[in-house]
Amino acid sequence: MLSPLRIGIAGLGTVGAAVIKMLDRQADALANRTGRQVSVAGVSARDAGKERGIDLARFGWFDDPVDLAKSGDIDLFVELIGGEGGVALAAAEAALGAGKSVVTANKALLARHGMRLAHLAEEKCVALAFEASVAGGIPIVKTLREGLAGNSIERVYGILNGTCNYILTRMELEGLSFAKCLSEAQSLGYAEADPTFDIGGFDTAHKLAILTSLAFGTVIDAEAIAVEGISSITLADLEAAAELGYRVKLLGVAQRTPDGIEQRVHPTMVAKSSAIAQVMGVTNAVTIDADAVHELTLVGPGAGGQATASAIVADIADIARGVRSAPFGLPAASLVKAPHAPMQLHKGGYYVRLSVFDRPGAAAAIATRMAEREISLESIVQRRRPGANGDAPGVAPVILITYATHEKTIRQALDAIVADGFLADKPQVIRIERE
Repeated sequence: MLSPLRIGIAGLGTVGAAVIKMLDRQADALANRTGRQVSVAGVSARDAGKERGIDLARFGWFDDPVDLAKSGDIDLFVELIGGEGGVALAAAEAALGAGKSVVTANKALLARHGMRLAHLAEEKCVALAFEASVAGGIPIVKTLREGLAGNSIERVYGILNGTCNYILTRMELEGLSFAKCLSEAQSLGYAEADPTFDIGGFDTAHKLAILTSLAFGTVIDAEAIAVEGISSITLADLEAAAELGYRVKLLGVAQRTPDGIEQRVHPTMVAKSSAIAQVMGVTNAVTIDADAVHELTLVGPGAGGQATASAIVADIADIARGVRSAPFGLPAASLVKAPHAPMQLHKGGYYVRLSVFDRPGAAAAIATRMAEREISLESIVQRRRPGANGDAPGVAPVILITYATHEKTIRQALDAIVADGFLADKPQVIRIERE
């Protein structure tokens, strides 16, 4: 049997504690599968005295995670500190620079510094592994990097944030307000005290940036992603979607187009008959459209200590076996900066909800503005009479469903409608992702 693989873990929160417990529980199985003992040799965290349900006296304690990363007592460094820079970046760079492989669940770190870390890992001939950084326990990184190596991928999209999916699910099924569902998500630990990163779509964007690089062989470019969150979604939108045969999900979408790689995060109406529409609660799902396998959907737990630990331990096992892949599927120097397809060029169907003053000529003006830009309407519905169900007096909600048109075109038409003075509120726009 090979010499033991000695692990250093920085960050002993829910995930870090779960990793140690899993390594203890699966010690014999991992030794049999990898041909060597896998054991924790050192740990680092902010508070040495915190109760974690683990006997930390077994391990070397390091106040500074950078010292742990460089220590000669470890062979592999697991970074679970979090954050896109600071000590997490310093520790990861220190470990790689010292010739030690790194496993991380830190999507923000990878979205910002992934290329820099990949170059360093390849220079030192060590592994940089990050299965846990996207979609928790779903093995999406290995699927894209290795399982689909013989495929040309056209699109990858999915539900990548359990907090948002939980909120939208509760709103739809129980008729609760966004604020109520967010409050409950916070009380259950699904959302942070400051939930902006989740509900604003930024967490999804970081994960999408990683998937885009893996799927298309491109340099990570989180700044190229058009991002919208879910805070504007109302019960009226979810009710209208249900009546039209759709369900609203926050999707991250990366797609090959003639103009480049389009990357976008936004609320989307998906057909109830689609696989991704069935994914409810905190569950994640990723769908890959490729030439050989056509459509492949992976569904599973997107967060939580056990699910994330499962992905981390899988990476540790690979490294114990001696498996070392290029972090993003191709050598870092081979990754290209893909042409950025602006969101304005996106073409698809749209759901538009307008709060329209009940004035003569309003409907005709709206139809005219759409026609001026050659936007064809699949349907136009006034869902209730003016002033009903809490609407402002003299205001009625009007819902438009368009056939495929460009983002730029629909925005221009709506700007013109707003300028005409017939709307009581900002238009609500949700893209429709048709199969």
